[in-house]
Amino acid sequence: MTVRLARMSETPLSLDEHVTAVESTTAGAVTTFVGRVRDHDPDATDLVVALEYSAHPDAEQTLARIATDAAKGTDALVAVSHRTGRLVVGDAAVVIAVASAHRDEAFVVCREVLEAIKRDLPVWKRQIEADGTSAWKGLGG
Repeated sequence: MTVRLARMSETPLSLDEHVTAVESTTAGAVTTFVGRVRDHDPDATDLVVALEYSAHPDAEQTLARIATDAAKGTDALVAVSHRTGRLVVGDAAVVIAVASAHRDEAFVVCREVLEAIKRDLPVWKRQIEADGTSAWKGLGG
């Protein structure tokens, strides 16, 4: 099975869980990506203190499709999760692990999963600033 994990989660994400999910004796490379909440944004006038993620009910199926499509035609194994709910600065919003026989393929598949999440995953985020103002950000993580 190419996609070992594709999950939307209201609980904190574990990088170790994702790396373990893609373990294989055929994998010579494992790439990972952790997207974290940061304290700034080009559109913010104050420090960002939190993001609130909400997702369409079909988001988990979309996430699985994104992972499957990114790995198609490769030997890559993929584990990916995206948070929902309120996250504070430093929390992981997205975790991806990709294992493959060769590093280039692992990097390429990992990046494609991330770019497709940003482009296609039906997730919205409300960015909350220190002064209490907030702004909704569109489709994608």
